[in-house]
Amino acid sequence: MRETTGLRERKKAATRLALHEAALRLAAEQGPERITVEAIADAANVSRRTFSNYFSSKEEALFHGDTARLRRLLDLLHERPADEPPWTALSAAALHLAAEVYDDPARAWLARRRELHGHPGLLAHQVVAYTAIERELSGEIARRLGGPDSGLRSRILAATFLATLRVGIQHWIEHPDQPLVDTIRAALAAAPPAPRPPAG
Repeated sequence: MRETTGLRERKKAATRLALHEAALRLAAEQGPERITVEAIADAANVSRRTFSNYFSSKEEALFHGDTARLRRLLDLLHERPADEPPWTALSAAALHLAAEVYDDPARAWLARRRELHGHPGLLAHQVVAYTAIERELSGEIARRLGGPDSGLRSRILAATFLATLRVGIQHWIEHPDQPLVDTIRAALAAAPPAPRPPAG
């Protein structure tokens, strides 16, 4: 039973990935505003109904990769020592992620993302992809911070970190002349968290 369940989940993951890659390919070829859900489904050799089982819109399909990588970032953060300072833990998780899934300028998805980079119709959806993970990220940070003001501080820290990560990745997509790990490390160093203000 467990083997059957595992096979089913792998098939679902493969279908989701196929739809995502089809969406990226078509958007790069035709422009994101011209593609349709039907076209994405056809390109992935699935039905419109199957598409709807995985994604609610073409934008969600386009940014599935971002969402999956941000989910992986959360997993990596959970694995960091509980007593590690939040920004240190966040930075270590981000650098691990960069080395794990991003650092290959020859990847086809990077070429497609570069073609779509800065497209005005997609910027808002990219921000949504990052914002969707912000609440979960701030919850993990709050557990590390403690104190009566941890709720506010954790939300600010999560927003600062995600904005830094997004800008670093965008800069690397435009200038992939060095490893992404180095670009992310420089971005994180340029935006350290503000010190806690004194009481009183």
